[in-house]
Order: sequence, then structure tokens, then C-alpha cells
Amino acid sequence: MPITKSAKKALRQAKKRTERNKAVKKNLSYLERQFKKAISLKKKEEAKDIYQKLQKALDKAAKVNVIKKNKSSRKKSRLMKKLNKLLKEEAQE
Repeated sequence: MPITKSAKKALRQAKKRTERNKAVKKNLSYLERQFKKAISLKKKEEAKDIYQKLQKALDKAAKVNVIKKNKSSRKKSRLMKKLNKLLKEEAQE
């Protein structure tokens, strides 16, 4: 347990930040699941909407260092590949 006043404050701050970061990560995973579900069900418009929300959330998370910048870029790239594949299949049919 912290003894000094500054250590107690640091612990309080760390707990708040941990909770905030958990919430952001939970939202990211939720959006990613929704996106993959829309892709598997071949719902083109829904997938586009969710991708935009997910992209925004990933950028915000990377901006405040909840996740690393390159992880954000990698996820966006891979998800966009899946979306483009779905759109290409729809166009061919």
C-alpha cells in the first residue's frame, strides 16, 4: 500500500486510467465483433457504417495511447481488406 501522499494520489490516478482504458478496449472489441458479424452475414451497408465507427474508435484509442499506433493501422488495414472483399463479391453478383 502507498504511504506517501503523492503515492496515494498516483494510485488513484492509475485506477481511473485503468478503468477508462478498459472501457475503450471493450468498446473496440465490441465494434470489431459487430463488424465481423455483419461481414459474415454479408450486410454491406451495416458493415460500412460499423467500419467507420470502428476506424474512429481505433484512431482515438491510438491518439491517447490506449493501443499503439501501428496496431491501430494494422487493424484498420485488415478490416478494410475484408470489407473490400465483401463489396467486390457483391459487385460481381
